Amino acid sequence: MSAFKLPPYARTMGMDVDHIEDGGVPVIAMDFADKVQGRPGFLHGGAIGGLLEMAAHAALRAELDRQGSDARIKPVNISIEYLRGGLQERTFARGEVIRAGRRVANVRVEAWQGDRSKLVASSWMNFLLAPPKD
Repeated sequence: MSAFKLPPYARTMGMDVDHIEDGGVPVIAMDFADKVQGRPGFLHGGAIGGLLEMAAHAALRAELDRQGSDARIKPVNISIEYLRGGLQERTFARGEVIRAGRRVANVRVEAWQGDRSKLVASSWMNFLLAPPKD
């Protein structure tokens, strides 16, 4: 897999690739900071959503690289379930590609803090896979 490079938005929000798991899937992490705080002491829902989106992109790009595809990834829709408040600690997210066909991909993403079994949020994302630009 080629190294997944986070876009400027993700880097601005303090996200990084924490590690690569089996199958070459990056786990994206984000440290708590004032810029990602919503109500006092908690992560903003938009920051959590951004982390989920970056993890979905990373997982899908890893899968497409594995398949030898250079398709462009275009988000179609996203559904986020906020399950508990994100606290003042490092948050992790990992995507799982459920299906990557010729034109559409479906990715499930989970975000957690200290205990991976206690999710902060989860998400379903659907993507259109488009041919690369010339």
